[in-house]
Amino acid sequence: ALPICDTGFGNCAAKALDLRGFRVLAGCLTEDGSRRLSAATSERLKTTLLDVTDADNIAKVAEWVKTEVGDEGLWGLINNAGVTGVLAPVDWLSMEHFRVPVAVNLLGLIHVTLALLPNVKRARGRIVNVASVGGRVAVSGGGYFVSKFGVEAF
Repeated sequence: ALPICDTGFGNCAAKALDLRGFRVLAGCLTEDGSRRLSAATSERLKTTLLDVTDADNIAKVAEWVKTEVGDEGLWGLINNAGVTGVLAPVDWLSMEHFRVPVAVNLLGLIHVTLALLPNVKRARGRIVNVASVGGRVAVSGGGYFVSKFGVEAF
């Protein structure tokens, strides 16, 4: 399972895994992203809409994954959803500049992991959390670095 696959790393990973014959369950933030990914891949890849900041949506996606994988469980989860947000000196920023990256990059990752963990454990699978060098060295102020430090800790 891969959240989020509309663009970027998630999109590339979903396509690469599909090309290698893996069955891929891909979360997409937008319907357009879901359509484009489905059109570019085989029938092995299935998409669903996923907003990692929406608890109800995460619960629905977890049920969908459980139905899709059945007793086999989920072999792998790649947590790659992320936003940069505003990078600037701290005194130029508001709490909202911190809230959005932390909600997506850290809390969303934790929530998706907790929701899918029983399926990963059933398959004795693996979880890959996509972090950043920003989780080790903050070069500016902003929620991005705070969230990536949190991913490293998680």
